[in-house]
Amino acid sequence: MDCSCFTSQRPDLSELSCQLSASDDQTIRIWNSTSRQCIAILTGHSHYVMSAQFHPKEDLVVSASMDQTVRVWDISGLRKGTPHQGGLGTGGGGGGGPGSNPFETFDSFSTVKYVLEGHDRGVNFAMFHPTLPLIISAADDRVIKIWRMSETKAWEVDSCRGHFNNVSSALFHPKHEVIVSCGEDKTVRVWDLAKRTAIQTFRREHDRFWVLACHPNLNLFAAGHDSGLIVFKLERERPAFTVSQDMLYYVRDKYVRTYDFGTGSDVGLLSVRKFGSPYVPPRTISFNPAEKSIILTISSDNGLYELTPLPQSAQGEVKDSNADGKRGSGQSAIFVARNRFAVLNKSAQVCVPWSCSATQVLNDP
Repeated sequence: MDCSCFTSQRPDLSELSCQLSASDDQTIRIWNSTSRQCIAILTGHSHYVMSAQFHPKEDLVVSASMDQTVRVWDISGLRKGTPHQGGLGTGGGGGGGPGSNPFETFDSFSTVKYVLEGHDRGVNFAMFHPTLPLIISAADDRVIKIWRMSETKAWEVDSCRGHFNNVSSALFHPKHEVIVSCGEDKTVRVWDLAKRTAIQTFRREHDRFWVLACHPNLNLFAAGHDSGLIVFKLERERPAFTVSQDMLYYVRDKYVRTYDFGTGSDVGLLSVRKFGSPYVPPRTISFNPAEKSIILTISSDNGLYELTPLPQSAQGEVKDSNADGKRGSGQSAIFVARNRFAVLNKSAQVCVPWSCSATQVLNDP
């Protein structure tokens, strides 16, 4: 038996933690990690099972197979099983005495809830969304599919297309509306979950990517390739900031804030929660003391900058940047004179085309 995938994600199924394995023998097995005994076998796939994952909260398992299907399994019956049946409800952990068969009544406490069909070739990976009723799957047909579940059915929502070879793995970002995928086309790609469009592509010259993992709490991802692995971040942890005289201007929690070094006053000035889709923290901020305005840049939407005047007073309601902001495309932007700013565009060319009057309508460079 060749094991394609081995995971441990649901210690709450019983007082003992459980693990999943997916195998070339076309089965998924649930194991008691303490007794090291198999407590359930899920059968139904007709080809190699490439991955299997527990649902983060419900008694469900999702699996992906070379038979071109994604299956969702209801394992709630395991909580009610007797020790002879290998159930978890009593903590029996895998069967009765010697010679007993813990799987003889398997069908009575575990069922296939959904069979998701839509991929044209074998499916390499599938997982549940951490909070939403969504499933993502990655397959050899070079497509990433998004599926939605209800209590009674599951259906395909949309597809992400852009990989030009087999897609090995795809993950939901644990905190943002973003999908991360990797494949045999030697790329790691980042997708907007709402728009189903590619945001960023990271390419490796000689190595195919096979597996992805994300840290449950930290801003860390890992991708395994032919010659090793890389650990990377999708966003900067140090906020964008700039200093002018005794004032620090920085971005935190979707707001431009100012900190007075003399008095210690920390005030929110400007909301930037609608800057970019999906929102990602701005990469840079540049402040113009003459006009009292700022330029922010972000990497989403293929690079975007926004010029916005700051409120004249820190008192009162925080203003939304969309109200007076003027936007354009560019990888970075910075003030270069009292009434001029420069933009670095996609072609790595620096343009200095604009008056920085916040009332002037700006066009893309």
